Amino acid sequence: MSRVFITGSADGLGKLAAAQLVRAGHEVVLHARSDARGRDALDGVPGATGVLAGDLASIAQTRGLAEQANAGGRFDAVIHNAALGYQVSSVSETEDGLAALFAVNVLAPYLLTALMTRPDRLVYLSSGMHTGGDPSLDDLQWRERRWNGVQAYSDSKLFDLVLAFAVAGRWPEVRSNAVTPGWVATRMGGPGAPDDLALGADTQAWLAVSDEPAAQVTGRYLYHRTERAADPAASDGVLQAGLLAACAQLTGVEL
Repeated sequence: MSRVFITGSADGLGKLAAAQLVRAGHEVVLHARSDARGRDALDGVPGATGVLAGDLASIAQTRGLAEQANAGGRFDAVIHNAALGYQVSSVSETEDGLAALFAVNVLAPYLLTALMTRPDRLVYLSSGMHTGGDPSLDDLQWRERRWNGVQAYSDSKLFDLVLAFAVAGRWPEVRSNAVTPGWVATRMGGPGAPDDLALGADTQAWLAVSDEPAAQVTGRYLYHRTERAADPAASDGVLQAGLLAACAQLTGVEL
């Protein structure tokens, strides 16, 4: 039995992955952005061990979430599932003066990775849209560019891959991988999404707990339990170091 923490598990893919892991007999702790959402999350995943609350758009609350997680004991695996979608219509700054989409999709998983007791496995949710991402670190908060939600989302999913691969290279004892769930019918993906919703949650759950040789990998990008080629930028050591440095500067926490 493994102990797994899943961010953004009140609904969507996070909820489905949590339910799959609970059915398989694993100990799962959920996450929601508020206490009210947390109660809904527990109702939605019977058998989950508990839920932690914290708004990932806030650096202070994300720090608090890491403290809550550590107080309960070390996790065997963490699935960084929470994200804002490309439908965000404006820069929408957070209380820290950051672009909300970047704060939730990139900065929060960075900060949780840096602050939580190191698990055996880390899984980051990326997207096939990462191939349209801009690897430039010059304007992460969209202060110089005209806002484009699709571009900002694609950038964030590329940076999630960069983060996963950077961690894999720096922490060889941790299996750190990224997943694309495909275009699935979640609130983010919309009702007309063509990919299989159940399969969209399967690979991250499998990577978090499986003893199969194919799951004992690190620094990989997978779709439906199969490795896929990632944008070469994700493996660029200079970009990896630059993103980690930018996140450290914003949060005051080094990986």
